[in-house]
Amino acid sequence: MERQELKRELDATLEARRELGSEYESALVESFVEKVDTQVRRRLAEERLGAARGGGGADRASAATGAGAGAVPGSGTFGERFGFAIVTLVLAVPLSAIGAAQARLSGLVVVWAGIVAVNLIHARSPRGRAKGVDAA
Repeated sequence: MERQELKRELDATLEARRELGSEYESALVESFVEKVDTQVRRRLAEERLGAARGGGGADRASAATGAGAGAVPGSGTFGERFGFAIVTLVLAVPLSAIGAAQARLSGLVVVWAGIVAVNLIHARSPRGRAKGVDAA
C-alpha cells in the first residue's frame, strides 16, 4: 500500500510541476523527498520496535524489506540494500528530469554520479554490510 501511496504522491508532484512551472520545482522535489523520508523513518521505527520486542516472527516492516525473522535492523541484509537501491532509483526519475531540463546532459551526468555515489557509500558503510563478515 505504501508503494502505491508514494506513486500517487510522485504523480501529483510531477503534475503540480507541469502546472506551476519550473520556479516551484525545488520546493516540490523537497516536499516529495520529505514524504519519502518520513515513510522510510516510520518503517525503520517499526522494524526497531519489532526487534526490541524480541523479533518473534517476521513483522510487517521486515517483511516489506525482505528481512526474515532473524534479521537484525541495520545488519545490511539483502532486503535492506535492495530497498535502499529501489528508493534511490525512484528518486532518480524526477531528479533526472530536473537535471536534464536545467543543464541538459551535464545535469543528467551530475544526478547519476550522485546516485551512484550514494549507493556506493551505503554499500561500503558498516551499516550497509552484513555483520560478522570480514572485509578481507
